[in-house]
Amino acid sequence: MSKPLLGLVLGAILGAIDGATAWFTPAVRPMILMIIISSTIKGLITGVLAGWIANKTNSIAWAIVVGVAVGLVLSYIAAMGSGYYLQIMLPGTILGAIAGFASQRFGRTRSATAHA
Repeated sequence: MSKPLLGLVLGAILGAIDGATAWFTPAVRPMILMIIISSTIKGLITGVLAGWIANKTNSIAWAIVVGVAVGLVLSYIAAMGSGYYLQIMLPGTILGAIAGFASQRFGRTRSATAHA
């Protein structure tokens, strides 16, 4: 699987799980579906960008840094006005780090996937 595609898939899965954990905050349960959808979209964007950088640089450090940065920025935007900054930004940042690392470590470059 290519690095951007792996980042996309992993980001979507981790984003959905992240959003589903909002169930443990009773105040936001009425919005759980919207939270899961938006967390999945944040994960998709974070994962694909981390995977794209992993594909371009072939550096675990850069893939993780970009994943963390994108996850942090998107999570901050999602948290604005909600008052749940830590609960939203921490998992988004961790998701970015995992997506960046996994994309670089387990994904394949385009030339490797074309010949496999």
